[in-house]
Amino acid sequence: MGWDGMSETKTRSLAALGLTAQGGAEAVVTGLAVDSRKVKPGHLFAALPGSRVHGGEFIQYALRMGAGAVLTDAEGARIAADHLAGSPAALVVVEDPRAALAYAAALWFGAQPEVVVAVTGTNGKTSVASFTRQIWSAMGIPAVNIGTTGVEGAWEAPLGHTTPEPITLHGVLAEAAAAGVTHAAMEASSHGLAQKRLDGVRLAAAGFTNLTQDHLDYHADFDDYFAAKAGLFARVLSEDGVAVIQMDSLRGPEMAEVAENAGLEVIRVGRGENNHLRILGLRFDSTGQDLRFSWNGTVHQARLELIGGFQSENVMVAAGLAIGSGSDPAEVFAALPQLKGVRGRMQLAATRSNGASVFVDYAHTPDALATALKALRPHVMGRLICVFGAGGDRDTTKRPLMGEAVAENADVAFVTDDNPRTEDPAAIRAAVLAACPEAVEVGDRAEAILRGVDALQPGDALLIAGKGHEQGQTVGDVVYPFDDVEQASVAVAALDGHLT
Repeated sequence: MGWDGMSETKTRSLAALGLTAQGGAEAVVTGLAVDSRKVKPGHLFAALPGSRVHGGEFIQYALRMGAGAVLTDAEGARIAADHLAGSPAALVVVEDPRAALAYAAALWFGAQPEVVVAVTGTNGKTSVASFTRQIWSAMGIPAVNIGTTGVEGAWEAPLGHTTPEPITLHGVLAEAAAAGVTHAAMEASSHGLAQKRLDGVRLAAAGFTNLTQDHLDYHADFDDYFAAKAGLFARVLSEDGVAVIQMDSLRGPEMAEVAENAGLEVIRVGRGENNHLRILGLRFDSTGQDLRFSWNGTVHQARLELIGGFQSENVMVAAGLAIGSGSDPAEVFAALPQLKGVRGRMQLAATRSNGASVFVDYAHTPDALATALKALRPHVMGRLICVFGAGGDRDTTKRPLMGEAVAENADVAFVTDDNPRTEDPAAIRAAVLAACPEAVEVGDRAEAILRGVDALQPGDALLIAGKGHEQGQTVGDVVYPFDDVEQASVAVAALDGHLT
């Protein structure tokens, strides 16, 4: 069965999908689609409101492809009124078609892993989801994590979005369950939550990492951004679910209040005395850190082969999600030393012959960049060097803030391009450099990485920030192959005479 909700034999009535057509019309649905080009005869086509174009504009094309039913709102029905008037397709008009589609997709696919958890926050989602999956895997549980890096673990598949649209998401969950996966940890993006993509997923627990400036090109303001994240606890997480909240983060206490007001059990994570999972101390060295923590007052210690104090916070949220969804705390804590970092998240990409290290991290917001640099500092005896930039066609206000983050936390900096998209790369660099005037401007990212590596002396460390796991550089509408980890390795090999 494909993720378009289509199979040769499977059908459902509208009623079986929780939908009621105008005039009591009934239809036998053969599949679900949000893309009119993928509609097959008998499909339910969901015409959803969009930020630029309403899906109602495509209803006429879906009907030509043989759609047996259309799900939309009053605006969509108005847009396509002339085409719907003479069509035998059943029309379902609801106030919130996105939520209706999510629940219909859940009913269509039917199955999902027995235990599903989700994590939201500006930073740390991918690491927390991966760590949670790794904890389960270490306990012998067939598990996956779903998000930015696709589906990883006991069953694997690629994904186009951090939080896929409902048809793809529920298709993935159903196929994972069919493959024997019993536990899944998901990333919940603000876009996905705002667009109700997770509605219909049965969550046992949900986590919150932090909230810092990002995606303000999509959300009206910071409060709107917070509200989207809060929907995970106020709307999506079942009333018998457990909320795991990082209390040290901005708006953490407020998110805990949202969860409590929803009647949820809350596991608090952080350094304060009243937290259930409390970080008591960290000791850093060049390859990782020792974490001392307590669970409900009982002290534990674990060795983590992870760089950066923020990773201990991510590990604690992951442990909370595992415990909150039913895993034994002792088994969870025993698994922590086995955790491995996520590709592109404070990843050791290369080491120079003089011992200096090169790290690659996905940090692409001001707070994430400052956090990454501050977290790397205790592991470094010498200078901290940073190669970074800012993306085009995104929130322009964060560009000088990115510059400030590096100016305040790095010793040497190179400002370069990072997915300029359709904007003038030089203008983006100028906005960053305005707040980081001592940085060296190098537009070509490969050259910037080479110069950053060349600057490394014994005891130094280089952080290449912004792209992380990404394997492309978007210039205009073209994505050119580019991998920071690969470029770092090539630069080290070239400078240290390893290339043949």
